[in-house]
Amino acid sequence: MTQNRSDPAGAGVAVYVAAGSNVSPVDSLLKAIDALRRRFPDLVVSPAYANSAVGFEGADFINLAVGFRTSLSLEAVLAELRAVEALCGRGRADAKWAPRRMDLDVLLYGDLVGDFPGARLPRPDLGKRAYMLGPLAAIAPNVVHPTLNRTMGELWAAFDQQAHPLRRIALAPDGPRR
Repeated sequence: MTQNRSDPAGAGVAVYVAAGSNVSPVDSLLKAIDALRRRFPDLVVSPAYANSAVGFEGADFINLAVGFRTSLSLEAVLAELRAVEALCGRGRADAKWAPRRMDLDVLLYGDLVGDFPGARLPRPDLGKRAYMLGPLAAIAPNVVHPTLNRTMGELWAAFDQQAHPLRRIALAPDGPRR
């Protein structure tokens, strides 16, 4: 396990989170973005993408990534994310491979690496899932993956995007908000 580098400017740790829903997905994602923005005012939101459900038969998901800086611990960030999921109607007892009102997963917490209660960092399937990597590369192309030692932009450029198509969609008339 490695610790994230100190932040000499005191601006906090950069955190990136995948957000996805396939149950009332537009409403659920807009609700989640608003709740996250209240908690993390510098929230940056990627474009939203529709893609097929992975791991089960179901309605298409809409996915995006968000980024923010925080002085909260990983444990506190996870608690905030669980509160937002609950606000959106997600039950903690929901099956793993099933429809979701809201799914928020920490992809990166600074350059923290290891297994932690509630998270494995960096997210192990980040480099394998278009619906995580594509949106993250859109908002953080120069962020270096802490174990693969390549930027998100490089990882996305090398990804087989044709085999895992994403369809960009607008969440609101003016599109996703930053």
